[in-house]
Amino acid sequence: MKKLYSLTLSFLLFSTITVFSQEKNPVIENIQKEAYNNSQLEVLGHELLDDIGPRLVGTPQMQQAHDWAVEKYKTWGISAENQQWGEWKGWERGITHIDMVSPRIQTLDGTQLAWNPSTSSKGVTAEVMVLPEIKDSISFKKWLPNVKGKFVMIAMKQSTGRPDDNWKEWATPESLEKMKNEREETTKAWNENVKRSGYDRRSIIPALEEAGAAGIVDSYWSKGFGVNKIFGARTKKIPSVDMELEDYTMLYRMVEHGDKPKIHVVAESRDLGVVPTFNTIAEIKGTEKPEEYVILSAHFDSWDGGTGATDNGTGTLVMMEALRILKKVYPNPKRTILVGHWGSEEQGLNGSSSFVADHPEIVSNIQAVFNQDNGTGRVTKINGAGFLQSYDYISRWLKAVPDTISKHIETTFPGEPARGGSDNASFVAAGAPAFSLSSLSWDYWNYTWHTNRDTYDKIVFDDVQSNVILTAILAYMASEDDAKTSREQVILPMNEKTGEPQTWPTPRVPERKGGI
Repeated sequence: MKKLYSLTLSFLLFSTITVFSQEKNPVIENIQKEAYNNSQLEVLGHELLDDIGPRLVGTPQMQQAHDWAVEKYKTWGISAENQQWGEWKGWERGITHIDMVSPRIQTLDGTQLAWNPSTSSKGVTAEVMVLPEIKDSISFKKWLPNVKGKFVMIAMKQSTGRPDDNWKEWATPESLEKMKNEREETTKAWNENVKRSGYDRRSIIPALEEAGAAGIVDSYWSKGFGVNKIFGARTKKIPSVDMELEDYTMLYRMVEHGDKPKIHVVAESRDLGVVPTFNTIAEIKGTEKPEEYVILSAHFDSWDGGTGATDNGTGTLVMMEALRILKKVYPNPKRTILVGHWGSEEQGLNGSSSFVADHPEIVSNIQAVFNQDNGTGRVTKINGAGFLQSYDYISRWLKAVPDTISKHIETTFPGEPARGGSDNASFVAAGAPAFSLSSLSWDYWNYTWHTNRDTYDKIVFDDVQSNVILTAILAYMASEDDAKTSREQVILPMNEKTGEPQTWPTPRVPERKGGI
């Protein structure tokens, strides 16, 4: 039985070796020169995020992004194509406008949710109500007719709109503790109240629609100033909007005080029927071992509350810029280098898992996959993904990375296999060595992950540029390595909950007809 081990390394130890290897290797020197002296990152970011915008699967903007990437690669002399893997519900966002019209006039901050059924251009005006205190499912069913013709608020009233770090900085310890206790109690009471209805937070929405509600008002606060998470609508005919906490809680208080607020909602959109879905694949063909592959991986789609800048615009920019640089300074790689821009990652890794299922001849000959998908920050962690010999080859490749970048990176070997979260998991499940280039937070989870604030201005280009250099060098080293990477898997530890041995993840079946 092989011994399970875990090592954390600081690459400060390799600084002397790194400088020496760079002096001896013009390709690595030229990767850095091109990245620093001729960066295309800001232009690419503007074209993708400002001009095209968010890339929700099934939208014209997603198709526009695929076509833009293919044409951009062609201008760099790189072959690229869009490969269809499925179909999706076609939809395009239109104008959203939310106004309180009684007891006073105020424009409110919010937006319709993805795949929202359209209102007319005149919109819908109705009184706002909240869920009652629910005794049981029988009493809730008796209450349901009260929603007819009204907007129903389905999120709890948050007790504070200040993030926790703001409280920690300014509040007394007693006040902070009081706030946390009150929030915990309120959250528990809200969840139990919804549960007593016989529904959960999701299933209650179609029940309200069936009962005749005029619309749904949600508020998925992301625990930051002015920031909400924006996902998909669950209604078939009535509008569903997400409203920022500041305005949502104001309306909630008005309802509680008997003010009977009314809102006017215009939420226009277009149903486009069924549309094809794609991955964009770019390629620099290998010269010595063209049947072996190094893959640079980043999902192309996003949610559409913001413009998908850090999830995963920055990962996309890293892979595009890295391949542009490699084409210029390393045009004849030993192994074939691919970039995969995956579709519909956000709905369950559908694009990458489809690629894995459709291209076994590629997957069986992968040297390495490098995936980046968690924000704008510089890469700070790489783990071996459960491949027993990963320490040997990843450490060897990282020795070529300049110390200014590698000193920030911690590695863990052999690590454990990814089971979800991002597209590297699709390849790991198929037994291919795929590694996540995990980034520094920059408050990613609260402020930009799936939110209305995931926009160009949140990009930290110095960190993204660092990730370009890292990715390009890793791809070069993996391509040039004389040895084929080992796929030997670690023996996984016992599952603490079941007492049974953990098993390697199995490939997921992709959803190829989404929302249809």
